[in-house]
Amino acid sequence: MDNQLPVDQLTLEAAKQEITPLKAQLTQWGKEYYEQDNPTVEDYVYDRAYERLVQIEARFPELKTSDSPTQRVGGETTSKLSKVNHEIPMLSMGDVFSLEELLAFNDRQDIDDPEYVLELKIDGLSLSLVYENGKLVQASTRGNGTIGEDVTANVKTIKSVPQELPEPLSMEFRGECYMPKKAFVKLNEEREAAGQPIFANPRNAAAGSLRQLDPSVTGKRELDTFMYYIPEYQKMGITTQAEALEKMKLLGFSVNPNYRIVHGKEDIEQYIEEYTGRRDDLAYGIDGIVEKVNDLDTQSELGNTVKVPRWEIAYKFPPEEMPTVVRDIEWTVGRTGTVTPTAVMDPVQLAGTMVSRASLHNPDYLNEKGIRLGDTVYLHKAGDIIPEVSKVDLKKRPADSQPYEIPTTCPECGADLVHLDDEVALRCVNPMCPAQIKEGLAHFVSRNAMNIDGLGPKIINQLWDKQLIHDIAGLYSLTRDQLLTLDKFGDKSATNLLTSIDNSRNNSVERLLFGLGIRHVGAKAARLIMEKFTSLDNLINASANEVSAIDGIGPTIGESVEAYFSNHQVQELIDELRAAGVNFEYLGTAPADVSDSQWNGKRVVLTGKFDFMTRGEAKEYLENHGAKVTGSVSKKTDIVIAGADAGSKLTKAQELGITVWDPSRLADAMKEEQ
Repeated sequence: MDNQLPVDQLTLEAAKQEITPLKAQLTQWGKEYYEQDNPTVEDYVYDRAYERLVQIEARFPELKTSDSPTQRVGGETTSKLSKVNHEIPMLSMGDVFSLEELLAFNDRQDIDDPEYVLELKIDGLSLSLVYENGKLVQASTRGNGTIGEDVTANVKTIKSVPQELPEPLSMEFRGECYMPKKAFVKLNEEREAAGQPIFANPRNAAAGSLRQLDPSVTGKRELDTFMYYIPEYQKMGITTQAEALEKMKLLGFSVNPNYRIVHGKEDIEQYIEEYTGRRDDLAYGIDGIVEKVNDLDTQSELGNTVKVPRWEIAYKFPPEEMPTVVRDIEWTVGRTGTVTPTAVMDPVQLAGTMVSRASLHNPDYLNEKGIRLGDTVYLHKAGDIIPEVSKVDLKKRPADSQPYEIPTTCPECGADLVHLDDEVALRCVNPMCPAQIKEGLAHFVSRNAMNIDGLGPKIINQLWDKQLIHDIAGLYSLTRDQLLTLDKFGDKSATNLLTSIDNSRNNSVERLLFGLGIRHVGAKAARLIMEKFTSLDNLINASANEVSAIDGIGPTIGESVEAYFSNHQVQELIDELRAAGVNFEYLGTAPADVSDSQWNGKRVVLTGKFDFMTRGEAKEYLENHGAKVTGSVSKKTDIVIAGADAGSKLTKAQELGITVWDPSRLADAMKEEQ
């Protein structure tokens, strides 16, 4: 947008050419933000584009249409949650981005001796609570402003929402549902550990949590609320917004205490300056300040536009970005061979902490940003928490700069890196890669695999660094004397660990199969496979087709298993495990029961690119839970899960009215199944 002509210099023809793609882009961004809880751009990027659309429509009113993003509130309600009609529309708010714009807004109101209430703009989602005779009967989201989603059961799990009021009131109260910063960090850590995509920011985490189909999931997410608006204030005998806040506090609602009554420019400027400085210290995220006319009757007189009230405005904080220089890009290798780039930069103070590293996720992301060594980049914190590179300052790029070359060999072992189908990630496929082996060791000893207690990552690193183990089979030849050379390891620790290792020899073989870390083979798939083949030797001699024929497995897993056991290094490893006395037989674990799974009996189609797992891994998961994953969309299809760049299958699903999910919703459903 930096190279665009100012709106007042546009001709009508130029405006026509710009406005259509601009509206389409804003519509897409809005869909990602409001409906999918998965924004792809920062708020300020959306805000700048939206403000330009407002200016174009103001200069050329004939280009304004009813489907313009400027005429819509929020997003459409596309989930399976029941719908709620808002008798009094839940409107959005207008935005300003400077003190001058805020004061100009106030001047346009033309109020004699105006009095305002300033409140913190909580980074959450709008919430409506309806009470009858003092009892909570309905909670809903804003949705598109007229129709929202019924989230009553979920809201009843939020501790700050009173189930019953001290007075038998029959009326509605509105506010914001949000996720505290600590809860957001905790949730993302849990999701990352489970291999699920993390939430971009607390607002989207709150939205995804509040819109769960299972209230028990919402209850674990530690959501909170601040209430701030009474639509039918006349029933309460109050005359100001400040009185409304105090009344809601007396009724038992959670009300943000940091509001302030102000009168003039100095008061407003002081409040904005104060909370711009304090925002990082708050337990919850804020993205601005809300100014409201304090007198409620004056609010009513000022009224609303089709989308926003004329009596309130949101001052949005400018994006907190800091320039820094990229000195290096480090590549780290995960257990499955995924090689991830991380930018190493000059340290900068950002949102209260010193930052010198930021994940670049994958080669496509790195190339999309166009980052090179020596580049000056701008850093921000997604959701005020996660460091992220927003853009490169091309004007400061060194004259001798060269495009960054994506590595072709593994940084740990030197093996060739490959791109596998349906993935944006680079992978090292060398099973003897040291980084993968150490990560694989941690997986092998984990609870759902061989369940070797007392063998965490720190001990594994010591064993590796001292060259006491070189692969998982080496665990079974460890001696007491070797263990006693480890830091903080005594007789008792050594005895306990050796006992745990020895006990693992007797596990049923499906634990071993899962522990080997074969791509696409999860714990349930391992059990299904070993139920069929009964011994590891039988499986080793089986073809991909024989494995694929197992109900709930499929060709992706079959091919992965065959490829794994055909590797001569893997064959040597299996011989070592056999010599160590590790059990290769199936000991009769009960067959998997998928009768209670929400996927059991469902016909599912996968299309597009998935960000948190491959389509093959998604297929394996769904089939393990009783779904039938097919390759084409028909009237018999129950759900289409559409990732990025979905094509004709998505179009056909929409034409047939079939339920469409995005991958993040599948990730949430997987969490519910655990």
